[in-house]
Amino acid sequence: MTLKEQFQAQLESEGPKTLRAVENVPEGRDDWKPHEKSMPLGRLAMLVAGMPGWVSFIVDDDELELQPADRPATPPPALRTRAERVKSYEEAMAKARASLARTNDEHLMKPWKLLVGGKVVSEAPRHVVLRDTFAHLAHHRGQLTVYLRLNDAPVPAIYGPSADDARFA
Repeated sequence: MTLKEQFQAQLESEGPKTLRAVENVPEGRDDWKPHEKSMPLGRLAMLVAGMPGWVSFIVDDDELELQPADRPATPPPALRTRAERVKSYEEAMAKARASLARTNDEHLMKPWKLLVGGKVVSEAPRHVVLRDTFAHLAHHRGQLTVYLRLNDAPVPAIYGPSADDARFA
């Protein structure tokens, strides 16, 4: 199995698990957070819904600048409803699938950079960045399931059954 095929399989495995978590986010609780230092629920849900799309900028671009010096960072519009979050997820998945379909293992071996304020803060082969991105998605999706529990929303099965979802992922 090629690297490309492994990432395609991982995307298709992680995608439905991510969607189940995003679908269960309660509406009207966007500003809720479990601690003053925590990310608000709406922002976390938006992050998780869109993270599959990160595959595209890792595959398609050579770098990502998080704080460009020539323009202020513009936050994405808030996703307030279940329908908006699901649409964001579906668009992110479509972009990721298309980018992976166009790439090859040779390209996935090439370096990719993350910059902040023009300075390289991370540089690694694309396949390493993709691997870490899937781990990052699992981390935030897990964080989101804790937020769901604390808001009395159903926690979906992810890698096995939950108290609310008896299916075996």
